[in-house]
Amino acid sequence: MRYLIIGLGNPGPRYANTRHNIGHMVLDELARRCGATLVSTKTRALAASVGDLGGVVGTKAVLMKSATYMNESGIPVRQLADFYSIDPEHVIAIHDDVDLPFDSIKLKLGGGEGGHNGLRSMSKHLGTRDYLRVRAGVGRPPGRMDTADYVLQNFSSTERKDLPIFVSDCADAVEDLVLKGLTEAQQRYHSRQN
Repeated sequence: MRYLIIGLGNPGPRYANTRHNIGHMVLDELARRCGATLVSTKTRALAASVGDLGGVVGTKAVLMKSATYMNESGIPVRQLADFYSIDPEHVIAIHDDVDLPFDSIKLKLGGGEGGHNGLRSMSKHLGTRDYLRVRAGVGRPPGRMDTADYVLQNFSSTERKDLPIFVSDCADAVEDLVLKGLTEAQQRYHSRQN
């Protein structure tokens, strides 16, 4: 059984440290843990196939970051899922979520997109909403700030102090999701005090 793990985000240095790119940050951490190097593919993605996710030999996964913008990320997701014959229930999307406080992690299978263009594109191109999600809380925009403007800003100085731990915790959640299953991973992360 192989998983396709997608860190959602936008390409390029302009977006690298924004809230919207938390998925990319977590994916980079997973790649670092596996000693994997993401390489360009014909599918407009950076990807690496690994066989030891979570330090468990034989735990196969394809780690992926789209080289497209968020609203087109479903295209390379579908292409890689088809190439590796990975069913949607073994696809994991790591993404920012404004409906969760910063440093919160929630895991689920299926559901809506909550206005998230990356999820909307994935659902469209996979032909289903029934894929796994690791929701990384980035908090609500202050005052009347537009949500799109908020997620495209860098994390605050206070958040940046805790960001490495948060990214590591999200990577742990992905590994637990694969190795222990959804229910056990939910019990661990949904009960966390933030």
